[in-house]
Amino acid sequence: MNPHFIDRRRLLGAGAAMAADVALPTWAQTPPTLRFAAVFSDKDIRADMMRMLAKDVEADFKIELFLNSTLFRQGTELVALQRDNLEMGNIAPQDIAKQVPAWSLLTSAYLFRDATHLTHFFASDLGAQMKKIAEDQLKVKILGPTFFGTRHVGLKSKKKISVPADLADVKLRMPPGETWQMLGRSLGANPTPMAYAETYTGLQTGAIDGQDNPLPNVQNMKFYEVMGQIALTSHLVAFDVLTVNLKTWNSMTPAKQKAFQAAADKAMAWSAAEHTRREADLAETFRKAGLEVYTPNINAFREHAQKMYLASDDARNWPAGMIDKINALK
Repeated sequence: MNPHFIDRRRLLGAGAAMAADVALPTWAQTPPTLRFAAVFSDKDIRADMMRMLAKDVEADFKIELFLNSTLFRQGTELVALQRDNLEMGNIAPQDIAKQVPAWSLLTSAYLFRDATHLTHFFASDLGAQMKKIAEDQLKVKILGPTFFGTRHVGLKSKKKISVPADLADVKLRMPPGETWQMLGRSLGANPTPMAYAETYTGLQTGAIDGQDNPLPNVQNMKFYEVMGQIALTSHLVAFDVLTVNLKTWNSMTPAKQKAFQAAADKAMAWSAAEHTRREADLAETFRKAGLEVYTPNINAFREHAQKMYLASDDARNWPAGMIDKINALK
């Protein structure tokens, strides 16, 4: 064998090894970027939730936040995840219900009692069942619920409402989509589709008569400046789901998936607790700001809403017995 050939081969091999040693640390110091899209603003508690998550996983991933619908408009984030155009999103269950009819159950009025009930549901076998239904059909990974408060009706007028009939002909802003419109109708109102970012102007100009949002959102978006009252209807324990593109999720090792899920659980629990704390203070804050804040006839609203939902076409797609099982959860 030619010794010169051996020497040359060894030299090339050594050079390649040295190059690999130099290149590896550079690669290791550049974790993959996960773009996160959401409708909420950078002032939202959930923005801090995502900053917390980003900090906890920064050794393995760089999470870039695109808030206030700056990357994808409201309602299109799920499709972006499915088409591999987005790595992470905060997805409304109403958007999931468009493709997975069984999930319309989770969007119905007066289903969950509070944030604790919601959390217990998603941690239960029932929650796992509903997550699997969605994940199998949508081909995405759902990490868990991002509770953001209990939805109440806020109106520009100061004329008090007591029962659903009092909302007849009231143009109540709801997000676009039939599931959201159904929620508005279940309250007795005339639902009007409008983007979240346009709601303040809509109230200001009279294009809408009211909106429904949790109190922290009313504060973040300054809706209270253009409203006269808040009726504490408590009609929906509001949540989205923190969702990951399946290709992105499957690219993680099992250890990284476990660590990522744990970090997400920690951030979501913090956010839920912070929303609960903030809600308790805001009713009084808005009263001091001059708004009428009161509780209408909740039983009348609940009965009206549940009757409408049970008579709807959506109810035919709900898993048998699921409502009773959810109600029985402590």
